[in-house]
Amino acid sequence: MEFTRDHVGSAPITPSSVHSPPTSALSSQLHSPSLSRSPLLHSPDHDYLQTTTTTKPKTGHKITFSNTPPVVSAPPSQMHSPSMSRSPFLGTPDRPVTMPPSGARTPMAYIKSRNLTPRFLTPLGSPLRKALKLTKLDPTDAWLPITESRNGNSYYAAFHTLCSGIGIQALILPVAFTVLGWAWGIIALTFAFIWQLYTLYLLVNLHESHETGLRYSRYMQLASATFGERLGKTLTLFPIMYLSAGTCMTCIIIGGSTAKIFFQVVCAGRECKAETLTTVEWYLVFTCAAILLSQLPNLNSIAGVSLVGAITALGYCTTIWAVSVSEGRLPNVSYNPIRVGSEVSKAFDVLNALGIIAFAFRGHNLILEIQATMPSSEKHPSTVPMWKGVKVSYTLIALCLFPLAIGGYWAYGHLIPSGGMLTALFMFHSQDIAKSVQALACIFVMINAVSSFQIYAMPTFDEMESAYVTKFKKPTAWWIRVIMRTLFGFINFFLAVAVPFVASLAGLVGGIALPVTLVYPCFMWLKVKKPKVYSLSWWLNWGLGVLGMGLSGLLIAAGVYVLIDNGIKLNFFKPQ
Repeated sequence: MEFTRDHVGSAPITPSSVHSPPTSALSSQLHSPSLSRSPLLHSPDHDYLQTTTTTKPKTGHKITFSNTPPVVSAPPSQMHSPSMSRSPFLGTPDRPVTMPPSGARTPMAYIKSRNLTPRFLTPLGSPLRKALKLTKLDPTDAWLPITESRNGNSYYAAFHTLCSGIGIQALILPVAFTVLGWAWGIIALTFAFIWQLYTLYLLVNLHESHETGLRYSRYMQLASATFGERLGKTLTLFPIMYLSAGTCMTCIIIGGSTAKIFFQVVCAGRECKAETLTTVEWYLVFTCAAILLSQLPNLNSIAGVSLVGAITALGYCTTIWAVSVSEGRLPNVSYNPIRVGSEVSKAFDVLNALGIIAFAFRGHNLILEIQATMPSSEKHPSTVPMWKGVKVSYTLIALCLFPLAIGGYWAYGHLIPSGGMLTALFMFHSQDIAKSVQALACIFVMINAVSSFQIYAMPTFDEMESAYVTKFKKPTAWWIRVIMRTLFGFINFFLAVAVPFVASLAGLVGGIALPVTLVYPCFMWLKVKKPKVYSLSWWLNWGLGVLGMGLSGLLIAAGVYVLIDNGIKLNFFKPQ
């Protein structure tokens, strides 16, 4: 769209020679050089460019304007998703900028909505405005849980990242050390941590593009935009769905089982008349608590939940390794790597151990969603506060993972059970440590599991509501949202009861989810940023990408082989 200045008179304009229309609500809007002409308002509903006219001066250099509203443009407050549509700050006369349709509030939301001098004004010739000229606006993103509220900050980012980046899977790291040994175990854990932190940095910087003005608020959107719609879904749909719904199912298994242990610890040695529930009943209790908490409307509204989950994750990780180390090494502990069978079997055992380490670094599939909760503009991109939150959270994660792996392996060696540190704590020290410490560890695990359920379920909630608003072109009603989330919770409960042995598939799952964490961000960077051929960045990303794809294939093969060779108790519908 081109703009001309034919309607501007050649005579000079002075304050005394301009007769403006009476003051109105519309004319009291913000006035800025960047708000003079806007292609955003040229639409069938708001065709201001065609209705704004001028009249030639009748006498001298006196100019009068017709009594029409001035042309006012309110550029969006942030870069948008690939549809350039889903922004809760993009207001129109018939859809004013107010609270999200769900009525949810997040801290400071009301104050920010009343700010009359926002930071989101971008220059007229900015890349964002150029991109908007070719894009149809659609407000549905303001109705979805992930992008419904965009007033997040670096603190929220740290809470969400820490809650999603560390979990019960960290407690089985010493199991990998029993196969790798001291040296290779520490080397593999350190290399994996640095590698996933680098790919995390790539994702944070790929979230928004200053060249096109696009903002990718979901991992699937970035994959589809990079690899193409069909290939992107083929590569990422299954691992992302497992990391979302599968993690929720695992949370039910871990949370329900730990609740049962907590009840037994509290009632042990006392005149406790209450009969303990069965494992399935404890699963149901945990599921009901998770469903009740999942009614919080959007990702920003669960920032407090993620904070509690992060604190409890730090709490049980620190408690378990500290108690294990303080109790000393078990008698007859050996640190010789356990490798038995043929050479092929030994090699696959090593690969399965690497898969366990890879599985410990989940959470990359939520980074773009977490960053989507932040406001962003050219002058204040969301990359800066997001990376600050990531650095703080992963510093704390490192302070948990390395002591757990090293301290746990030192304390238990080859005697550590396949269930990991929590199982070892109750197996070897249930009579040595105070019941209060055991109960506290159980409480931390349960609270962290129910908190992790919320953040990992949010992408699925977003996808379900996206299908609804796309079809019906209106926000999801509160009662429909309740039904959707309740149904999701009970489906996961059914799967947890039907497949209770899913937690023993850590090595196989690590191989399946590894590309999402370590591979795809490297190829996305090459595709989007296009670094110079044979430069350091080009070699680094190609090397890590190819290495990761090969390693993923080997880990999947190793996981399947170990399951077949060692066997697995397929106790369908028989949780223990």
